[in-house]
Amino acid sequence: MERDLYKILGVERNATQEQIKKTYRKLARKYHPDVNPGNKEAEQRFKEISMAYEILSNPEKRKLYDEFGEASLSPGFDPEKAREYQRWKEQASKTYTGAGRGFYTSYEDIFGDFIDLDEQVFRSRKAPKKGRDLTYEMKVDFLSALRGFSTHISMNRPKICSQCLGKGTDPKGQFTTCPTCKGSGRLELAQGPIQFSRPCPTCKGHGQLAPQCEACGGTGYVMGAEEIKVNIPPGVKTGSKVRVQGKGEPGENGGPPGDLYIIVEVEPHPLIKREGNDLYMDLPVGIHEVIKGARVTVPTPDGQVVVKIPPGSQGGQLLKLKGKGVMDPKTKERGDLYLKLVVKVPTAQDQRAMELAEELSRFYKEDLRSEISL
Repeated sequence: MERDLYKILGVERNATQEQIKKTYRKLARKYHPDVNPGNKEAEQRFKEISMAYEILSNPEKRKLYDEFGEASLSPGFDPEKAREYQRWKEQASKTYTGAGRGFYTSYEDIFGDFIDLDEQVFRSRKAPKKGRDLTYEMKVDFLSALRGFSTHISMNRPKICSQCLGKGTDPKGQFTTCPTCKGSGRLELAQGPIQFSRPCPTCKGHGQLAPQCEACGGTGYVMGAEEIKVNIPPGVKTGSKVRVQGKGEPGENGGPPGDLYIIVEVEPHPLIKREGNDLYMDLPVGIHEVIKGARVTVPTPDGQVVVKIPPGSQGGQLLKLKGKGVMDPKTKERGDLYLKLVVKVPTAQDQRAMELAEELSRFYKEDLRSEISL
């Protein structure tokens, strides 16, 4: 019997993402194994709730589930092939009625379609297929994104069922005769006086249906939390994708698992701005330092650096620290760090400060605003 994920979560089919999320959190708190130690029924209920939320909270997976039902949850499910098969069934129902319309026009059309279908059924039974990729969004602070780091994340992801080893069937259960083909594995069809057959789509030509694995509900996999090690390379930026091989959904028919992609979102820094692989930072300096020059200690992502301020430097001037910028993840080359001089004026208003300001004004040989024109 097909499970209804909406009923498992207790929400309507038109429920919003916020309603689904709110209901899931309420049920997860109620049935979490930590709250119900040793309670197998609560543990199984928690697994079902987590599996249902994994699908319904993902807009793409939810759309496929609404269209194809539980079949869309199978590892390696191909929606385009499913739609193609539905179109084929609709066409077949029109073509093989023998009502004097919709006939094939040649023997090549008739047998070509069924040879192709035989091959498709055989391939779907035998061919290994890689599992689907998964994504995980991660917020990273600015300096960690520059330097790179290793961390562990905890996430629910599908794993091959340990009971059926990914087959979705109960190895100890009894096989039943396929009700569609009555055990023959093929469906007999007629085009007028011509008789031919095609593989049964229900049992895929086996003639029998295997009993569904109770542990995974026939999907071949179960949802479970896993600690996954992630290595974030230096220089990532918002939108960067970091691949973790083999941590996606399980493969089908012995195929390899998909991959996990970490989608990075870098949080802004209050002092440092990034443009490409270059960094920009304001450097406060005193009037005396820009007039006579100075050597000042500046904190950078690489640690403390002594910077020389040339005599006569101007406010807004950029000082370049070569190779102190961001490392390019591909070329491994680093950009530069630019320090923008910001002249800070003393706030003292005593008589001596006024006298010094008056003395300084005599060193300006021309109108400071002579180049301003509108």
